[in-house]
Amino acid sequence: MAQLILFNVFNGLIIGAFYALMALGLSLIVNLSGVINFAHGGFLALGAYLAYSLMPLFGFWGGLVVAPLLTAAIGLVVERVLIRRVYGRDPLYSLLLTFGLAYILEDVTRYIWGAQSLPYPIPAALARPWSTQFFFLTGYRLFMVALVAAAVGGLFFVLGRTRLGMRIRAGTLDLETVSALGVNVRVLRNLNFGLGIYLAGLAGVLAAGMLGLQPTIGTSLIMPSFVAIIVGGLGSLPGTLLGGLLIGVASGLTTVFAPSASEAVIYAMMGVVLLVRPRGLLGEEGRLK
Repeated sequence: MAQLILFNVFNGLIIGAFYALMALGLSLIVNLSGVINFAHGGFLALGAYLAYSLMPLFGFWGGLVVAPLLTAAIGLVVERVLIRRVYGRDPLYSLLLTFGLAYILEDVTRYIWGAQSLPYPIPAALARPWSTQFFFLTGYRLFMVALVAAAVGGLFFVLGRTRLGMRIRAGTLDLETVSALGVNVRVLRNLNFGLGIYLAGLAGVLAAGMLGLQPTIGTSLIMPSFVAIIVGGLGSLPGTLLGGLLIGVASGLTTVFAPSASEAVIYAMMGVVLLVRPRGLLGEEGRLK
């Protein structure tokens, strides 16, 4: 029983890491631009399929590096051509635009790579378990946790120690003042959107090695990612990270005792947090006003 609980907690931690990586990208975009990006899951799937196509040329490691960058580049173009047009308008415009874009990205991946599931091969050295007793501790799972931790650490370093990151943080508080100080807000929003999409692409490549490839791979991760933002608190990136890990572990633990409620517990947790602390665990007071 103890081994079963440990297995599900570790599995929930991995899924929570996916949620957190997705949610951090979503949070970056909504905090600065006010756009709720429903197409984020579509970009995740696109990153996974790009890595799959690049693997014959660059191998697993090359695809892991190049695919998220290509996904981010596509995100930069999409922001400049489409997303930029809805800034400052009623939020309904951005919701409808990104909702439609999500379907377009899903159909594009289905048209190019097919509707059937595809295996995503990982290096044999990463596929082996570390021990017979803890068979679920494979090298790839540990590698995913380490890489997500490194990506999150890199994100917080960029936001806290670089000029771009400081401008993004200032823009989330008062974009008009940042613009008045001479910062090109259009470029800032564009780079911030690309950074958020990069995290989605990276999450897609990592998820493909564990879940396989299918056009709807991002659909199963997008709603829990929104829940992670709400649980952690809108406007708080550390809260978003905490929210993703919490709902992942809660879902894993619930699988042990009530497998059919493993998804419902995520939304139940969100409801409890909103009742007790409406701004989220680490959310900012007045963020939703």
